[in-house]
Amino acid sequence: MNIQTINTLGELKAAGYKSKSIKDELRDNLREKIKSGKPAFEGVHGYENTVIPELERAILSRHNINLLGLRGQAKTRLARLMLELLDEYIPYVKGSEINDDPLRPVSRFAKELIAIEGNATPIAWLHRSERFFEKLATPDVTVADLIGDIDPIKAANLKLSYADDRVIHFGMIPRANRCIFVINELPDLQARIQVALFNILQEGDIQIRGFKLRLVLDMQFIFTANPEDYTNRGSIVTPLKDRIGSQILTHYPETVATARTITEQEARLDARQADTVFVPSLAKDLLEQISFEARDSEFIDHKSGVSARMSITAYENLLSTAERRALRNGESNTTVRLSDFMGIVPSITGKVELVYEGEQEGAAAVAENLIGSAIKTFFPGYFPKIEKLEKSNEKNAYSDLAEWFFTESGFEIPDECSDEAYHKLLDAVPPLEALLKKYHADLPKEERYFMKEFLLWGLAEYNKLSKDRVVSGHQFKDLYGSYIGKL
Repeated sequence: MNIQTINTLGELKAAGYKSKSIKDELRDNLREKIKSGKPAFEGVHGYENTVIPELERAILSRHNINLLGLRGQAKTRLARLMLELLDEYIPYVKGSEINDDPLRPVSRFAKELIAIEGNATPIAWLHRSERFFEKLATPDVTVADLIGDIDPIKAANLKLSYADDRVIHFGMIPRANRCIFVINELPDLQARIQVALFNILQEGDIQIRGFKLRLVLDMQFIFTANPEDYTNRGSIVTPLKDRIGSQILTHYPETVATARTITEQEARLDARQADTVFVPSLAKDLLEQISFEARDSEFIDHKSGVSARMSITAYENLLSTAERRALRNGESNTTVRLSDFMGIVPSITGKVELVYEGEQEGAAAVAENLIGSAIKTFFPGYFPKIEKLEKSNEKNAYSDLAEWFFTESGFEIPDECSDEAYHKLLDAVPPLEALLKKYHADLPKEERYFMKEFLLWGLAEYNKLSKDRVVSGHQFKDLYGSYIGKL
């Protein structure tokens, strides 16, 4: 059907067009996607065996849907991707405020126009990109905002009484007829406003004020909400939950690999930044592990959650930290260092809700603790495990390195030093190179210095070396020499 040539109701009928509800549109197009083996929700990772199958079942069942989960779990992304399951264009009565189906008009305007014009009734076409409405539920939302109310200005202009239904100003929901309508953070909607949604969800119609007018609307509702035990601001009233066909629980990425894929996809990088800064694979994994550590941390409120946005903004900050250093040193390219992770602290402190103990520690201290925990978690996967109890006179994999620090009294890695100076500092510690040759002989050249620094930070986390933050960088020393020096 060439929609460009169809401009009237008569032409639409002649073309054999058949009306279809939005829920049937979604269902039919999803069936075709599933049969062809094409993914219905591209760009969403980690939900392949959990959320997406449940969402597809809900669409096939023609249900209104509630996506329940903590912040940063792609709830709104999923809702927006449902647009791709709509027909590309649908016809509507030209001039209709509520996208009246020419073959099934519901508004007074459309019915009267069709009665007068008949097959000559003009129609227009609505692209699927215009069929998405979104409203953030806040305590100040009113029934008039969502459903509609009497418009005194319209009554005055048309010289009509308030008893005439033509003075009604439609709210967001009627204007979203034949569209996907998303209400975000549903529990924040006052209970009396939630009650106003009962009829539209169950019977599919609305009533405005005391008018006899009832509009039978065709809509796909999607609600998003945090778990009710997280927020004290409100909850979803039970009768409303009863009218929502499917409630689907979302979750955070279950593996570092999945989280890394999401971060790399979502991070907004300048092309010059990506060309300037090389990020070792271990650095990317460590960055994601920080979020996993945060979700288990005793200093962070688990009910609030740790959004995937934390890793995304932290990744952007990490590259910016390395880029800034390269620009200051006049270098055309550089590699991320472990000390650059101090640059992601602002991305962490603004993204986590601290419990009382965390507030006592301080947001920055908690962020640095998370970075240390991530290093400690990964360390045994790259180097020999450090036992808690070891005999002092027995040699182990790290004895030569510890002895070097005892003899040489340590060294400092400045945050802003050039790559050449950074390499010289780490090359001046022969046991580091020996450990890399023994355990990571095939490591690419561009990742070797990051691994050397990782080794130092890991030993510090396991209390084999002393690591102190100084004004311009990090200072590494023999553990006992550092202790005596402080005394």
